Amino acid sequence: MNKEELPSIPDSDQSLLQAKIDKLTAELQEVLQKLSAFENTLRAYVADEIIAEQELSLLYKQQKKAKKEKRLSQKKRGKNFAAPTGLKPANLTKPIDKNPEDQKEKKRLYREAMLYVHPDKFSMEEEKSALATEVTAKLIDIYQSGDLATLQAYHAHIFSGHALIASKPFLKPTAIDGNTYLEMELQALKSKLAQVKDSYTYRVLTTYDNPMTFKEELKAYYTDRLAKLRKRTRTKA
Repeated sequence: MNKEELPSIPDSDQSLLQAKIDKLTAELQEVLQKLSAFENTLRAYVADEIIAEQELSLLYKQQKKAKKEKRLSQKKRGKNFAAPTGLKPANLTKPIDKNPEDQKEKKRLYREAMLYVHPDKFSMEEEKSALATEVTAKLIDIYQSGDLATLQAYHAHIFSGHALIASKPFLKPTAIDGNTYLEMELQALKSKLAQVKDSYTYRVLTTYDNPMTFKEELKAYYTDRLAKLRKRTRTKA
């Protein structure tokens, strides 16, 4: 057989694999639809808290970094070095815009993007991925700059999905037969479905007698979390 030729593949094998792919695809879509409806309800209930938590979490990390840099600077300059001013919390006030309609649109885009940035936002875990934190920081910076056009562009970039995808090293494509490709697609679907079913909100949706009671748990978590963050950052509600 010529090295450039690929072996023939029985149609029955491909049909079986495709049937499994179609079945998993349908199941994944059904699960995502139910999960999306549930998360939309949760999101509407604690939207303000989610945004405030992301802003304060970022501020806290910035303050910790600034304090560390200050200590290093003091060590380099000697024990007698005295900093001229104390560390001040960053300004999280909303930007002032002369055009009320532009300001309203900026607020809408900002809220949508902030809620989208952290996919597993209802897991009640404090740690966020480094990539999500980076995107949040840039989003806040653009929002505070008052530039509507830039915010619109970044909003579109986030919702395209590209902002939250870490860059991966380029892999040289290799020739694979049709069955191998279908098997890879099948495994990818299985992995995605398992990941969705392992999400915190899916477990709540499928194990709670009344999943809507989770709204109050979420509200209580964010109330406590925000109180701690405001104390750490010395900011007021």
